Parts: sequence; C-alpha cells; structure tokens
Amino acid sequence: MHAAEVQTLPPTAKQFIDSVLRLRPRVAAFDCDGTLWSGDAGEGFFDWEIKQGVVGPEVGRAMRARYAEYKAGKVSEEQMCGEMVTMHKGMPEAELLGATADYFEHSFPSRVFPEMRDLVHRLHNDDCEVWAVSSSNEWIIRAGMREFGIPDNRILAAAVEVENGIITDRIIRIPSGPGKPEALREVVGKEIDTAFGNSRWDTEMLAMAKHAFAVNPNPDLAEVARQRNWAIYFPDGVSPRP
Repeated sequence: MHAAEVQTLPPTAKQFIDSVLRLRPRVAAFDCDGTLWSGDAGEGFFDWEIKQGVVGPEVGRAMRARYAEYKAGKVSEEQMCGEMVTMHKGMPEAELLGATADYFEHSFPSRVFPEMRDLVHRLHNDDCEVWAVSSSNEWIIRAGMREFGIPDNRILAAAVEVENGIITDRIIRIPSGPGKPEALREVVGKEIDTAFGNSRWDTEMLAMAKHAFAVNPNPDLAEVARQRNWAIYFPDGVSPRP
C-alpha cells in the first residue's frame, strides 16, 4: 500500500491497524468475503459465471436449483461450497482463472476495505506469515489476493484437484466453520497469532488464535465476540448492524 492511501485513512482505521501491529504477530489468518472486502465474491461470481455462460446452461440450471435448496436450508453450507467448486469439472483451469480475474477486476469494483489492504501489506513488511482462508472457490480468492499480495501457496480455499490443467471433482478441502482451523493446522502447522473474520463460519478459526478480531461482523458473530471479549471493528463507512 500505498503511502498516499495510508495518509487518507481515518483515525479509527489507523487505530485499528496499530492495535494489530502492536501485537507483532508472526502468523495471521484472514477470512476473505465480508472481512477483506464487502460482499461475497464467491456468491457473486457464481451468479455471474452462470449468466455469462462460463459453465454450460444445463450445469447452470442445475446449480441454480441447488442454490435455492441451500437458501431454503435443505443443503448444508459445506456441501454447497463444495458443489460450487465441483461444478467446474472438465473445464481447463486456465479458462476459469481468466474468468475470475475478469469478474474481480470489472464486476466487483471498489469493494476492498482500504484499511484491511493496508494492514495486510504492513504485516507482510513486518515479516508476518499471512494466510487467506475462505470457503469460496480458490480461483476467485486467488484473483482477490492480488490486491493483498498473498501468494497462491498461502491461500486455503474451497479447492479440487487439477489434472493436466483440467479441473476434476476430487475435493481437496472446503474450509468452512470447523474446516478453517482444520486446514490451518494441517497446512500451516503453527500457532495462529491473529485471526480475522466476519461471520459465524469464522468462529472456530477466531477461537484458535491468540488474538481474535471480528471485522465487519454479522450480528451473530458480534454477539459471540462480545461474549468472548474479542475485538470488534467495523471498517470505515460500514455501520454496525443491529
């Protein structure tokens, strides 16, 4: 980031960043949707790719119906997140990476929280090991991480195996709820000093960290944060939800 942008941050944002940096974390884990940016990039890309014909019409219709079942509570969060990845079986990965980059750049503009981007870059500068953890598909998270300088090998998102450049339906991981700390323990294998999340699906990840930050929290997570005395921060321009 960008020194000029740092200067434009309001005092509350600077205080938040300083409160994290004072902890001198060595390993930090960030949820993405709703935490690093407003909105759900995974959900948004899902809708966009069906409309754009990135997947075939038959797959699109079937997945629309499946998503309606998920919203009605008939399909679990983990199962839906998995199917939103395996729906791409048979596609060249390069094609999907191009689509997610196009979506994030042109159809998901100005959603990044500037102070979160600044915080991540300053953690990098302090030699902190920064991980992005998300139940959204790995390809959209890779596109988003270009704003944050987090490399592909420090992304733990919903992922499947890719064979000879072609996407399979063999799931590697779906980091949602308890799956987030499981992925961190399996891959990172270190104590998590600071963790950041916005929803109840981040509760277990926040609980595993030395210091938890509920950023832009939904009311259910805000209540848990208050009960557990976790720090709560709403990014500049975001009003706390009742």
